[in-house]
Amino acid sequence: MVILTHGYFLAEDPKERSIMRPYPPLGLLYLSGWLEGHGVAHEVFDTTFSSMEALQARLLENPPRVLALYVNLMTKVRVLALIRWVREQESLKNALIVLGGPDVSYNLESYLQHGADQIVIGEGEQTLLEIVQAEGDFSHIPGIAFRLPDGSVFKTKTREKLRDLDQLPLPNRLKINLYLYLEAWKKAHGQSAVSLSTQRGCPYTCQWCSTAVYGQSYRRRSPAKVVEEIIWLQAHYDFDLIWFVDDVFTVSHKWLIEFRDQLQEKQVRIQFECITRADRLTEEVIQVLKDAGCFRVWIGAESGSQRIIDAMDRRVEVGQVRAMIRAASTAGIETGTFIMLGYPGETEADIRETVQHLKEANPDLFTITVAYPIKGTGLYETVKETITARLPWESSSDRDLDFQRTYSRRYYDYAVRWTVNAVHWHKAKLSGKALSWPGVKALGKMMVARAGMYCRR
Repeated sequence: MVILTHGYFLAEDPKERSIMRPYPPLGLLYLSGWLEGHGVAHEVFDTTFSSMEALQARLLENPPRVLALYVNLMTKVRVLALIRWVREQESLKNALIVLGGPDVSYNLESYLQHGADQIVIGEGEQTLLEIVQAEGDFSHIPGIAFRLPDGSVFKTKTREKLRDLDQLPLPNRLKINLYLYLEAWKKAHGQSAVSLSTQRGCPYTCQWCSTAVYGQSYRRRSPAKVVEEIIWLQAHYDFDLIWFVDDVFTVSHKWLIEFRDQLQEKQVRIQFECITRADRLTEEVIQVLKDAGCFRVWIGAESGSQRIIDAMDRRVEVGQVRAMIRAASTAGIETGTFIMLGYPGETEADIRETVQHLKEANPDLFTITVAYPIKGTGLYETVKETITARLPWESSSDRDLDFQRTYSRRYYDYAVRWTVNAVHWHKAKLSGKALSWPGVKALGKMMVARAGMYCRR
């Protein structure tokens, strides 16, 4: 028996519970579909709505021959705890522990040291199948790392990326209880959503973004295959929205037009949201998105300062970002954008430019994070000599890393609050609600945050 699982537990994530927009582990479901297509008996234990105790009980009930675990920054610590527990169980001593996901490629020695048997580097479908089918000798399998008897780490040759993504099966959603996700969304937001992937890899070079799994590439399923999946989803589940998880949904205008045409030809109606870049948008492309059913588009900016955008190697003009956010809004599509504060070299003047950018662009939604260096990225290489906060590896993740910034780390926490409330106060003034309770509250929070920034510089 092969068991696929991850280490994300919604009950342990108060922030996500307040947002309540959980999505199933698509990566594991693609692995499941690949294994099923090759006749491999397996199970997917979805931990999202479960618990560590329930997972442990399941492993003891029917010990797997292979335990495959997906690892990212959010799940790392819990996955390591699970590995330690597995290693302590007599009935599980023969289980082969295989790890994959975005956090393992640049930390493979550490994961092997902490109990993993095999590390899958890059895409996992073909690799996991070959591991499962192997008879004890893994040296011929591309794209893995493991320990030799002498304790040294052995990496096999790099596996070629799957070029034709139409070879992939549909994610095996029937292996999990997708209704739990749909019900959670419906209860929290009045509408339910499913996630769907059309592409792998990203051709862009943003310095803070990890490409550990799919690489800096662009490979995509055909529009016809994507529409087939949507039709399958509509036949099996009752949902309202689709979230396309792709990094840049409009990277190919030709693909997008064919996708819209396929939807119309098959008389398939959907509502979806997606992420893209301003330089891959025009007014014509925005109209194609709307015709296809896009109700919300997230247009990355990360900063309102061109100097910081250039340092990030975003290769986009901030004025173009503003123009495309406004153009999408004019076309009747909701807009969202992403902001990152605390990037190396960022000053308060840059942050003020970001606030002004948000005011002028006026997106419906925006999210803000404080920059952190993920191992294997250009940002990490830039700041690794100035990293100031290092917790024990097994009990922390790259999200906990800090480095020498222009101001103190606490300063940026206040800067986030100031940015959010400065924009909310601006929106309240524009709508004539400056003296309403939300407007007054935003003004008060903005002033407190500004004072915090001043004290923490």
